[in-house]
Amino acid sequence: MMVELKTEMLEQIDIALPALTDEERAVYDWQFGVGGFGEEGQRKLKAATVLISRVGGLGGSVAWQLAAAGVGRLVLAHAGNIKPSDLNRQTLMTHDAIGESRLESAVERLRAFNPRLEVEAVSENASPDNVLELAAKADVIVDCAPLFAERFALNRAAVSLRKPMIECAVNDLELHLTTLVPGQSPCLRCLYPEENPLWTRRFPVLGAVSGTAGSLAAMEVIKWIAGVGEPLVGQLLIGDLRSMEFRKLRVRRQPDCPECAGVPDEGDLP
Repeated sequence: MMVELKTEMLEQIDIALPALTDEERAVYDWQFGVGGFGEEGQRKLKAATVLISRVGGLGGSVAWQLAAAGVGRLVLAHAGNIKPSDLNRQTLMTHDAIGESRLESAVERLRAFNPRLEVEAVSENASPDNVLELAAKADVIVDCAPLFAERFALNRAAVSLRKPMIECAVNDLELHLTTLVPGQSPCLRCLYPEENPLWTRRFPVLGAVSGTAGSLAAMEVIKWIAGVGEPLVGQLLIGDLRSMEFRKLRVRRQPDCPECAGVPDEGDLP
């Protein structure tokens, strides 16, 4: 009886996922052979919507890799115009568009790269005023914001709506990455109870660091959506690209966290 029930559930899931076109099969053919991924993983990506807060050096790399992988829909939130100082790392921007909208440049580049991609462009940064509406559109949130105020707003929305959030950051030649899942892992406030006054809008970084962190964050999104591998739930990855050393730290929920203390615990992590 249990086997029949499980088979029926899997059939219902399969019916709910969008079919792949012949063009999509040709484009993503190399991905089908990835262990545990296959066509079902590709269909899950096609069905998914991902919110990316900021599409600069870090978020732009996330968006590019998700577009390449075949995620069906991206919601991009980013305000402001392109500056010359953006161009060492923001690969969705172009020199001839200096002074024009960052978001318009990003959307144009992504759609040229993947014309099957659906993009919703929001020419605002995430804030307490709009973050719930933005987060409600997505299955997964990716936080690439430079300042804690924006990050905390995204965290609050993720906890409130029970949405997984990929948290990534870069500084100098270092990157940090974790996957926050309400009820299963710490939230951002557990890790950083207060804003860090040293975390400013302008910080030292090389574009290759942003690109590396963005690709790793995109992989976390893909793993979560497709059910492949082990996402960094309850673990913080720290990478020092100066020495090429990587380490993972175990992180736990704080029982007195002002943001997620009331979220039911879905079980201890192994």
